[in-house]
Order: sequence, then structure tokens, then C-alpha cells
Amino acid sequence: MVDILEHPVSAHDLPEPPHEHHGPTGILKWITTTDHKVIGLSYTVTAVIMMVIGGAFAEIIRAQLASPNGTLVSLAQYNELFTMHGSVMIYLFAGPFAFGALANIIVPIQIGAPDMAYPRLNALSYWLYLTGAITMLSGFFTAGGAANFGWVAYAPLSNSLNTPGAGADLWIGGLLLTGFSAIFTGVNLVATIFYLRAPGMTMFRMPIFTWNMLVTAILILLAFPVLTAGLIMLYADRHFGTHIFSVAGGGVPVLWQHIFWFWGHPEVYILALPFFGMVTEILAVFSRKPVFGYKGMIFATLSIAALSLGVWAHHMFTTGVVLLPFFSIMSLLIAVPTGIKIFNWIGTMWRGEVWFSAAMLMAIGFVITFLIGGLTGIYLASPPLDFFTHDTYFVVAHFHSVVMALVLAGMAGLYYWGPKFTGYLLDERIGKIQFWFLFIGTQVFTLPLYLLGLRGMPRRMAIYPHDPQWKFLNDVSTLGAVLIGVSTILFVVNVVVSWKKHPAGDNPWDGQTLEWFTTSPPPHHNFYRLPVIRSERPTWDYNHPEHRAIPHAPAAAKAESEPVR
Repeated sequence: MVDILEHPVSAHDLPEPPHEHHGPTGILKWITTTDHKVIGLSYTVTAVIMMVIGGAFAEIIRAQLASPNGTLVSLAQYNELFTMHGSVMIYLFAGPFAFGALANIIVPIQIGAPDMAYPRLNALSYWLYLTGAITMLSGFFTAGGAANFGWVAYAPLSNSLNTPGAGADLWIGGLLLTGFSAIFTGVNLVATIFYLRAPGMTMFRMPIFTWNMLVTAILILLAFPVLTAGLIMLYADRHFGTHIFSVAGGGVPVLWQHIFWFWGHPEVYILALPFFGMVTEILAVFSRKPVFGYKGMIFATLSIAALSLGVWAHHMFTTGVVLLPFFSIMSLLIAVPTGIKIFNWIGTMWRGEVWFSAAMLMAIGFVITFLIGGLTGIYLASPPLDFFTHDTYFVVAHFHSVVMALVLAGMAGLYYWGPKFTGYLLDERIGKIQFWFLFIGTQVFTLPLYLLGLRGMPRRMAIYPHDPQWKFLNDVSTLGAVLIGVSTILFVVNVVVSWKKHPAGDNPWDGQTLEWFTTSPPPHHNFYRLPVIRSERPTWDYNHPEHRAIPHAPAAAKAESEPVR
């Protein structure tokens, strides 16, 4: 039984929470657990390790491109590196970190649930993800090396004739495993959000982060089965004599692009929407204000999800097989709800009591960097401009602006929610130094790539002509990559230095949503007591009764009378 508290009371007036011990401890706990918080921490650690590995690949790539005829790696090794860099960052870091790590830890607590709806399925999801990551990376240890056909695996480059060897098969197998992991997580999130909300937690009282995770989970269930089917077809072409993507057998190579990008463009928002939710929560808390345009943010999120299913072919303008006006208009239209979000983030900060913590700085850095990436995406939605820039570094710069914005948002989430699931604060001074290295490094890294693309440098080149402008811009971009690498080292140093050094307390940021009402870290079943939920800010309502939202009478009365079981 969980108590529901109507009015703020002194901690001395509350009964002492019972001491709880559940199951094994130590390494056995991590291996056998079904607790969503421990599983989420496992996801977090694994995803951060993947980020470091993917970042190390990027540093090698930039070192190779620092000179026109670089010899740090061979041409074959370069193909493997840029393939696996993209694969690790997209498939093994950004997605699992968002909907596997933080969503796993935070969503059940934000809605007052004791756990995920299907705890054992949740554990299986993590182990599939870890196994898939190991499988994909193990290609480096095969005789032919890792997959080398790019992270998009375009046919016919990815068939058995053009890409023989086990590395490509391990890439396909790893992606299948992580895909099933994502699907199972999507099922779990939808069921948890729909069926395990606390009394009074109506849909329009859920925090924006939880709303974004619900929409993300639905997109996962719509998009990932398509990629799974495509991967099975690709494997069948490689090993079972089918010719689905082979012209020689009557197949259609461009069909792979349709399948991949029908998954791939919703995937852009599967990656982005969770980070949008993180930033929305952080900006509100550190501006000491409610979210500006709460319902507008929700409907903008729903609009982005709906439109994202109809824009996949803007990646295929140069193929000549898609209807250019339709996909151009749809691609431009999706900028409208995204723009609404940016205006609402600015509105949330406007005239607020802004506290420039490390988390807040990271969140603001995300908004600026994502705006740059989003604005350049508008150019790519115009077919004539896309024809000019399609296979150049302009496209590379665009999606790296977006991905690095997500890295900034992810760091904001770690600084903001880290104290909740560890019980300890990260060092703010080191965090702010890390922010400046990461933010400045991101701009120094990406902005020269836009100019390189406009000056005609093709992507996927290990060596390039000795053009003085190309050489200078590549040098500057490599410097930016080094700054980003330093920021990653600073984060690791911060974790080590701050470990169990700065106790956080239950609510160090004066947070607004339900996760800040429980202890840090939360107990096994998340709550000993809950406040009455009258708005999307129940913890703020409880801690600041003078500013408490006026309840909507029937729902509030029912919530005040019901116990939580």
C-alpha cells in the first residue's frame, strides 16, 4: 500500500519506510534483475560505452581526413570505420540510450507505476540489445573485417558478391537482435503508460517526457517491423539464392531504399522525440516555470509522428523513382510542429528565473545546435538543392548537427536525472567545462563540413585532392572532433571524481514531476507515498501549495479518495 498525501508534512511526522531487500545482490542482481531501474542503468552504461566506441571511430576518421592523402588507415579499413561509426551511433547508442535507458528508469516513476508492465520482457529487451551490440562489433574480429557498405547497407553494395564475408552477416544479425529489443521495449512502454498510471494521472497530466516516449513507442511498433522484414530479405538474398534486391534475378535494388527509409525517417524522430522530452522537462525546471504551451507541445509531437511516416522518400530524390513535389511538401510541412516546439522552449525560458546549471546549459546547447541542423534540413527538402548537395559533406554536416544536438540533450538528461537514480550529484564545475568543450567542439566540427559540401567534397572519401580550401576546412573539423573527444573524457572524469561524493537528496532541483517526489534512488517499488495529482506538476503542487493548480473537481475528488495499490 502507498499512502497518498494531501498536504505537505514534516519528514518527522511520516512513518519510517520499511527496509526492503529483494533478491540477490552484487553481480547476480545485475544479471537476473527485472527491476526497471536496474535494467535502465544497464542500458545507460552500455549505451555510454557504445557512444565512446563510436566516438573513437569518428576520431580515427577525422585524423585520416586531416591530410589529403592520409595513411593512418587503409581504404578498406576506412570503409569499415565509417560504416561501424554510423551503425554504433544510430543503432547502438542514440536509440537505446533514449528509449532503453532513461525511459526505462524515468517513465514508470513519472506516472506513479511500481514497475514496467512486463518486467521479464523488459529484461529480455536489454539482453537482446547487449547481444546485438556484441554481435555487430564482433565483425572486426573476422577474417574479412567488419561490415563496410555504409550504415544504410544499400543494395546491391550489400549483396554477397560485393560484400562477402561474415562481417556483413554479423551486422545484419546484430541489427535484427537490437530491432527486436526495440519492438519489445515499445510494447512495454505503451502498456505501462496506458495501464499503470497512478490515480489522478490522466493523459493530459502526464509529463511531456512520458508523452514523447508514448509517441516514440508507437512509432517503434510501426517502423521497426519494416526494417526487420527488410533485413531478413537482405540475408535471404545473401545466402538463400533469392533475388529480391538483385536485377539479375528480376529484383529491384531501389526497393531496399524504400524499405530502409520507411523505417529510417520515422527513426529520425524515434531518436529525436525522447530527447525533445528531456529538454522540455529540464528547461521548465531550471526556468522555474511550467512548460509553455503544454497541450500545444503534445499535439506538435503527435503531428511530427504522423508526418514522419510520409516523408521517407526525400532521401531518394536523386533516384528518379519518387514523386518529388509530394515528398518535398511533406518534408517542409514537418518543420511546422518542430518549429512550434522551439518557440515553446523559448517561451518556457522567457522571463523565468533561469538557473544555468550544467543540465540547463546542455539543454540550451541542444536547442541551438538542433536549430542549425533543422534549418539546413529545409534546404535538403527542396529537390533542386538536394540534387546539388546530396552526396556531399553538406548532408554529413546536417545529420551530424542533429546527432550532436541529441548528444547534448543526452548529457543534459544524465546531469538532470543522474542524481535521481544514483543518489549523488555530478560535479557542476566540471560539467560546465564539459559543456563548453562539447558545444564549441560541435560547432567547430560541423560548420566546416557544410562549407566543404558546398565546395563539392563528396562524402565517403578516405583520400581527396590537395585543394587548399578542402585541407583547411578538414583541419578545422578535425580540431572540433578533438574538442568533442576532450568533453567525453571530462564526463568520464566527472563520473569518477563525483562518485558517492555529493549526496543529492530527494529533489535537488526543486523538480516538478512525480519522479522527484520519491527518494533518491527510489525504493524497489518506486514509492512509499504519493501526492494527490491535480496537474502535470504534482510534486511542485505538493511542495508549493501557494501556487498549486486548481483541481478539476470530479477527477481530483476521485484521486484524493483512492489508495494506490
